[in-house]
Amino acid sequence: MTVIRQQDFVQSIADALQFIANYHPQDFIQAMSKAYEREQSPAAKDAIAQILVNSRMCAENNRPICQDTGIVNIFLKVGMQVQWQTEQSLEDMVNEGVRQAYQHPDNVLRASIVADPIGSRKNTGDNTPAVIYTELVPGNKIEIDIAAKGGGSENKAKFTILNPSDSLLDWVLETVPKMGAGWCPPGMLGIGIG
Repeated sequence: MTVIRQQDFVQSIADALQFIANYHPQDFIQAMSKAYEREQSPAAKDAIAQILVNSRMCAENNRPICQDTGIVNIFLKVGMQVQWQTEQSLEDMVNEGVRQAYQHPDNVLRASIVADPIGSRKNTGDNTPAVIYTELVPGNKIEIDIAAKGGGSENKAKFTILNPSDSLLDWVLETVPKMGAGWCPPGMLGIGIG
């Protein structure tokens, strides 16, 4: 049986959030470098160069890649044989890790979460609560995946309910051009159908 101590778990969350705020994954940098080499459009080549220069400056100076350091999404796979050494709930420990990461004295990250999305819309000041997905799985370990999804790009999200005779393709072709560039233009298009 694996014993997971509260402070170790909280520190893991905080460290991971500081890391992903400041560093792109190596495979992303390699892919962007290859894209830069292949790109024919001067404007697109310049945009890729700016991303790569920004990424390097952030990594060298331990500063966030983007001013919007995201809505924290935590994906937990918790082994059913794990034993916890804590007085807190799993949710409270995750949110404490988020709080410590976003209020780190050497690299404060921008908190953009509001306590009550309807009503006063007061910023929590520490980017909690996180969005937490928990799955209980066989085993004696915990797997943690973290994504700090920027709010700017999600502000571009669109939702519709189509009639059976409507064309999804027509809706997409009509909607995407209206999204505009803004601060966080849609660089990738994800379409969810349900």
